[in-house]
This record gives sequence, structure tokens and C-alpha cells, in this order.
Amino acid sequence: MAFKNFGFDLEGLEDYMGNHLRLFISFTVGVLVFVGLIALSVFFFAVHGKEEVMVPDVTGKELTQALMELQEKELYPKIQTRSSESGEERGVVLEQSPEAGTLVRAERRISLVISQGMALDQMGDYLGKNINDIRSEIQTRNAQSSEIIITLREPFMYQYSTEAAGTVLQQNPAPGSGLTGPVTLELVVSRGQEDAHITVPNLTGLSLRDTLDRLTQLKTGFSFTMRDAAAGESPGTVYSQEPAGGTEINARGRITINLTTPAAAEGETAGLFRYTLPLNPYPLPVTVEALFPGGDRRRLVSVNYPGGEFTLPYSLPGGSAIILSMMDREIYRQAVTAPVEELSMEGL
Repeated sequence: MAFKNFGFDLEGLEDYMGNHLRLFISFTVGVLVFVGLIALSVFFFAVHGKEEVMVPDVTGKELTQALMELQEKELYPKIQTRSSESGEERGVVLEQSPEAGTLVRAERRISLVISQGMALDQMGDYLGKNINDIRSEIQTRNAQSSEIIITLREPFMYQYSTEAAGTVLQQNPAPGSGLTGPVTLELVVSRGQEDAHITVPNLTGLSLRDTLDRLTQLKTGFSFTMRDAAAGESPGTVYSQEPAGGTEINARGRITINLTTPAAAEGETAGLFRYTLPLNPYPLPVTVEALFPGGDRRRLVSVNYPGGEFTLPYSLPGGSAIILSMMDREIYRQAVTAPVEELSMEGL
């Protein structure tokens, strides 16, 4: 009663505060529910809104190419590095996770293991590899290190084996040996099977081009002879051979191919290119190219050749050059002279 005398209504004040408190609580709960709904919507949109993509296969590819392919799929790389057995693998993707073909959400991280090249402080594993490939590997490896240089001891030791000719059978130092400075690598290389034989193809009646195509499938020596075509014979055709087609010979034997002189167009000279190669314990890649006066080059033949005399008929413009290379290294070049008729005209 006293409060009313002073103009205050206590009961009304309590009702007023209760109503506003309930309103405040309702408003707060509403805001929280609204924010929660927005958060859930954002979450489900983030989880379910991203498109599924298929992981591309980037194993064995250069890192730059791999990153481009991942970017096209809206995937991101997670990169690790490790040493590999070959210096030629430097910068190449060795492994990936998830595997190629896996369906994942866009913006997923793909783990890539990248080769940082050969470990320069240990000897590589060359067993079972071809000696020609090993030369390239060691050259690449030596270019990466100025302190630990590997030198191949030549001539190599060879032995007959069921392994393909040129395959490394043993090495010293052993694979994984620690290296602290320059080292000489000793290799035992397969000479191939001692009693390996081949069947001589039938070349009689074939053109020079077809004959060379057959010879590129063999790994034996061959020799050409050449004479002018007789009546009824076509220029540039095999008229006889020794041994005859179908004969079985030792793989280290030779085939003699008798050819009529190829036809020469105006300004061309027909002849027989001849060069004696060093004898090798197993066939090595030999390439013969023609360099034309205008600067163009054309491959005439590419064979695995065991060495000894190498002959090749040709018909080329005067002023050309015949270039013989072994294992991609030029070892001999011969100029092609102008035809006799052209020389005689110049002398008049």
C-alpha cells in the first residue's frame, strides 16, 4: 500500500518484466535456430555441392604435365620427393594416391611422389639393364654431381648367357654401395647364347628397300656386291644370295647379297658405300643417313650390327654425304661424287 502511495505498482512492474524476458528469450532462441539452419545449409552445400571427378593417371608423367591434368579436374597436389634408380626419372611422378580412376570430390588433394633423381651418394642398380641404357644413365648422373663421378671400366668382361646380348649380369661395386668420391664401375655383360642361330630370309628377287627392311629384323653381319643389270634383270634387285633363303646359320655369321646396280636419276650417282666397323661382342645400333646438298637428311638404314665390314648400295645426288653412326655417334662420313657425265661436261 505504501508503494502505491508513491505511484508505484509492483505487480504491474513484475508482469511487464516477465513479458519482456519471455520475448527476449524467444527472440534469442529464434536467432540461434536461424543461424544453425544457415550453418547446416552451408555445411551440406559444401559436402554435397562439389562435383565428383575421376582421378587421372599421372604416374610416369613429368610433374608439369601431371599438375596440368590435376588442375583440369579441380584437384590439388600434395607433393613428396624421393630418390629413384634412374637419373632419367628426375621430375617424374613415381606414385599417386588415390589411384587413377578413383571417384573423388572436386578440390580433393592427390598425393604425388616425385623422383628427385638417383641418390648421388650410393651406387645404382644396373643388373638386368642394357649396357647402352646404362651409359646414358651414368652420363646423366655424372652431370648432376661434380664430386662423385662414375667411370665405366672398358673393355667390359663378357660371358655367354641366356640373357639378351648386352644385358648386365654382374657389377662391382654392388648396388646400394656407399660412394664418397670418384669410382670405377666394373660390369660383366652378356654375350648372348653361344649356340644362337637364325634362319636366313629369302631375299632373291627383292628390291633394295625390301631387302633392307628384312635385314633390319636380323642381328647378323651382311655384305652387298653390285653389278650392272643383265638382259631381263631389273636395276636394284637381288639376283642371288649366300646362304640361300631358309638356311639356318650361327647368329655371328654373315649373309652375302648380290644386287644389280640401282637406277640413278639425272644428277645422281649409284655406288657401294663401304666401311669396316670394329668387331663387337654383341650387335650395336648402326645408322646410315644421307645428307643432301640442300641440307636435308634422310635415314637410309638402321640395324643392330655386330661389326666387321659394312656395305650399303646407294643412289644419291652428287654433292651429298653418307653419314655412318654407331650408338648415335657419327664415326664416318663419305662424300658422293657427281656423275661422270656431269664432270666431263664441266671440263669442256
